[in-house]
Amino acid sequence: MKLYYKPGACSLAPHIVACEAGLAVDLVPVDLARKTLEDGGDFFAVNPNGYVPALDIGEGPVLTEASVVVQYLADRKPESGLMPAAGTTARYRVQQWLAFVSTELHKQFSPLFKPNTPDATKDIQRELLAKRFAFVNGALEGRTYLTGEQFTAADAYAFTVLRWANAMKLDMSAFPNIARFMAAANARPGVAQALSEEGLA
Repeated sequence: MKLYYKPGACSLAPHIVACEAGLAVDLVPVDLARKTLEDGGDFFAVNPNGYVPALDIGEGPVLTEASVVVQYLADRKPESGLMPAAGTTARYRVQQWLAFVSTELHKQFSPLFKPNTPDATKDIQRELLAKRFAFVNGALEGRTYLTGEQFTAADAYAFTVLRWANAMKLDMSAFPNIARFMAAANARPGVAQALSEEGLA
């Protein structure tokens, strides 16, 4: 398998899942600004949408969308516990968090990264993110990870996106449970491996 990624982008989530599951993936860096690969190849030829992650699984088009790619990788090693078994309530809980991270955290950060986003819009996004952070902080009360004590694919995605708060200089002091969650995830060997391999350690 080949994982097309940009260091620190949402592609870090499937990278973490692969490391946590002990899956071998070939890392292929992408210049997202130019939409090119290291060899000068056109990234649009890999993913017509031009974003990461993109996972080449050796059959058909690449898999895209972080919330789907992390599930695919986790399901390659069900014994890892990264995704509960299909049909169980536990799996739907993890999928619920994956959907929340994707739509309520990941996409709400996007305007903050764009230099042409008006300041007024950025202020609105920061206020919305603060509300979402408060929800996550509350959900983490009394537990290490989003669904309990088992680290899952949803935690990998949440950790990846929540790292962006520092890059955006957002005040996270009101969310101690998130800080505890980030520290716990950061201490995991698989997470440390992924961060190191992306030059982020």
